[in-house]
Amino acid sequence: MNIKFSYKGRSEQVTAPDEITPSALLALAHASLQIDDDVVLKLIFKGKTIAAQEKLPSNGFAADEDSAPAFPEGFKIPNSGAKIIVMGTRTSGIDTLNSMRSDPLMRGFDEEKLTTSKANNNGTTSTFWGPQLGTQHTKYKFCRLEECKDASFGTRPTSTTPHAFEARRLLEQLATDPGVVQVLTSRELVVGCLGEMDPIDDRLMQKKKQEGACLLGYNTNHGLRIDIKLRTDDLSGFRPFNELASTLIHELSHNWVLEHDVLFWTNYGQMRVEYLWKHACLMLGGLFVNGKRTATLAGVMDMIILPSDGRNTLNKEKLMNNICESVIKELAGEMAQHHLPVQMVASAVIGFGNDLMLETNDDSLGFGQGQRLGSSSNDEISKLSARERALAAAEKRAREAKEEK
Repeated sequence: MNIKFSYKGRSEQVTAPDEITPSALLALAHASLQIDDDVVLKLIFKGKTIAAQEKLPSNGFAADEDSAPAFPEGFKIPNSGAKIIVMGTRTSGIDTLNSMRSDPLMRGFDEEKLTTSKANNNGTTSTFWGPQLGTQHTKYKFCRLEECKDASFGTRPTSTTPHAFEARRLLEQLATDPGVVQVLTSRELVVGCLGEMDPIDDRLMQKKKQEGACLLGYNTNHGLRIDIKLRTDDLSGFRPFNELASTLIHELSHNWVLEHDVLFWTNYGQMRVEYLWKHACLMLGGLFVNGKRTATLAGVMDMIILPSDGRNTLNKEKLMNNICESVIKELAGEMAQHHLPVQMVASAVIGFGNDLMLETNDDSLGFGQGQRLGSSSNDEISKLSARERALAAAEKRAREAKEEK
């Protein structure tokens, strides 16, 4: 039969037996086209591979088995001859390719499919908080997470900026933080989307900078979407986790109150107390995650155990006093920017903390949601939760303040 080999723009026509084997056909291609011996060939006829060489670890070649002819029965060969496309790769190129490491920043199809399936099932989880924690409440949660995927701010192979995958992982850690889960659950909150704020091209952030302020997050339509600034200004890394969690709780407080007034700071302070108290309960319950307390992982240990405590054995009362003291100190700095004294909310924050401590049953420390005991002799008031009583007291003070004006 007549055979026409085509290789890199060159063609050669030769004659070969009808029953030629794959190895003989490869040898014929090497000889007729004068191809170097260090080139591995593959022969394609009518879109199908009829002969191919494989590189062996010993730098040798292995051809297809010769048990069958290269053109088996059923192959229709034109009268003009068989036109065979020859593809060749140098062994040095194969060695270079095999020695390369796959890009860790690229997801495979299986991993992408798993991620999409998890998102569709609202199964946001994180191994950061260990196997016993690290999941959202089935009903009160962030329905969707969205990292900033735009590469305009430098996510390139030579960049030190954390990749979007790392930002996604950080959002999962925030969404499954035991303290955040506790705040969402006790207040029955559902947030449509928790997203990463664009570190460069966010218009609200640019507007605040022009006004001399720094925007770390914002709440859209009372919790429909919350965006958090994850990255530092120089884009070299992420902001500390404690700051991110504090910003998230700040934005969650805007679900009820838009303005930064006394009612807002009261609600925010109580949410911070509840967040820290959850981590304190996990600590009292003896929970460790990879040898560390969840308060250490969240970066709030110094707000729960003060340096002045030393190595003394701490009880619930002492921990709650530390938490209230830390939150009030934190509020003092933030409220000063809005020309409000922290004394206006201090008593409400401390009262909420004391009620929350009384409602926490010793048996539930660590993993339970706490038991509502109630401490008032008034039956109607005792049926209210600590948050509801605190909000009612804050609203009452706000009304009294307006009447005085």
